[in-house]
Amino acid sequence: MSIELLIADPSGKSPCIPIIEEGIDWITERRSTPGKLTFSVIKDDAVSFEEGAAVRFKVDDEEVFYGFVFTKKRDKDNVISVTAYDQLRYLNNKDTYVYENKTASQFIQMVASDFSLNTGAIENTKFVIASRVEENTSLFDMIENALDLTLQNTKEMFVLYDDFGKLTLKNISSMYVGEPGAYLMIDEETGENFEYSSSIDNDTYNKIKLTYDNDETGKREVYIAQDGKHINDWGILQYFDTLSKGENGQAKADALLKLYNKKTRSLKIKKAFGDTRVRAGSMIIVNLSLGDINLKNFMLVEKVTHTFKLDEHFMDLTLRGGEFVG
Repeated sequence: MSIELLIADPSGKSPCIPIIEEGIDWITERRSTPGKLTFSVIKDDAVSFEEGAAVRFKVDDEEVFYGFVFTKKRDKDNVISVTAYDQLRYLNNKDTYVYENKTASQFIQMVASDFSLNTGAIENTKFVIASRVEENTSLFDMIENALDLTLQNTKEMFVLYDDFGKLTLKNISSMYVGEPGAYLMIDEETGENFEYSSSIDNDTYNKIKLTYDNDETGKREVYIAQDGKHINDWGILQYFDTLSKGENGQAKADALLKLYNKKTRSLKIKKAFGDTRVRAGSMIIVNLSLGDINLKNFMLVEKVTHTFKLDEHFMDLTLRGGEFVG
């Protein structure tokens, strides 16, 4: 395994390839969190960089991380502990936006332009948000709100991430690791340990109730979608919300029922064999015997921590949901 870590200071100094203490961690999460790279540099005369310095990290010539130094900590042995974030870190900025008739992808492109963020592939989310007011809110929250509205109305989930210095938005249907017949699979041999749970306690609803106060008619419109069988099995688990102008109430209620009318499954896997293609938002197959059931399932990566040590690369995964494939 070949690792290359380069630091380029914004002051114009020549880029340096520092001596790295053993252990580099690359962490990504699916929602509202920038990608993070942590490592420790041994200080010598050739190493000089400040906060804001660009960090480029490659593994076996594959582009893994591009970001910027945000934190430096030095100890008495002249070891500098560094935390770098990719450009999603700048989505922590707060602002106020009022927009109309834009898709989530168009809104992302507008924000990227306003804050001078580099963009790559931005897939078309298609669903048009009639109007939205976001006041004194983080850019992350604004974008997640737009993506949540898209998910609730279309059942289409999109993942925002930084692809080696380019803001990228993809449908999860484009995020499968591998290809048919050769998808990445985690099983007993490739994962050291796991923790699995299923629940109806969070994000499970078998009755959807949406209301809209129609100013033109002066009446409140009510839209309901429900599953009688799961109500008998679990009792009434109701999701309630109000609609915005322009939303199709019944279509949204039906979409929400399909989205939430099921158990939630979560799985944590420790020290799986590392694969740099896996990032938060990826879809991978998990094939494990979990005692009372055998799981062979596409699951969504909520969080992944990649750890690189000498010639060793492993990853800790937090996974959820997905569709059974066997």
